[in-house]
Amino acid sequence: MAFVTTAEVCDANQELIRSGQLRALQPCFQIYGRRQIFSGPVVTVKVFEDNGLIRQFLEEKGNGRVLVVDGGGSLRCAILGGNPVVQAQNNGWAGIIVNGCIRDVDEINGCDIGVRALASHPIKASKKGLGEQRVPLNIAGTRICDGEWLYADTDGILVSHIELSV
Repeated sequence: MAFVTTAEVCDANQELIRSGQLRALQPCFQIYGRRQIFSGPVVTVKVFEDNGLIRQFLEEKGNGRVLVVDGGGSLRCAILGGNPVVQAQNNGWAGIIVNGCIRDVDEINGCDIGVRALASHPIKASKKGLGEQRVPLNIAGTRICDGEWLYADTDGILVSHIELSV
């Protein structure tokens, strides 16, 4: 996927778009991290103003996966910061999508990983570990399920039921 844009994927897969098997997230995410193009199988987490579960996942080997976090769209605190992103980079995660805020933007922008988030915020989240893992999410107008495939570049973010070969 590194040399094929999301626009080209959409152009080549009109039937998958019509059937709902290929979906585009609404364009509400800011681009962070050095890796502007990334893809991989999805792991889902649902939290609210708590990053304990996020940190647990990013401590695991990523094996090219993409962590998709539904933070409820909260703009009151950051649920992802520089340390977990460095750990995700070192553990082989391809990217992280956050329906919420991040912080430590300069540190994250120095990492070789793709990160998308709604905004940045200086206040950190709690670390109670509350939330749900591997559950269907509804973010940016799109349903995203654990095990689906995500493709991101500077044009947008796509989610597919299957791994696409273009």
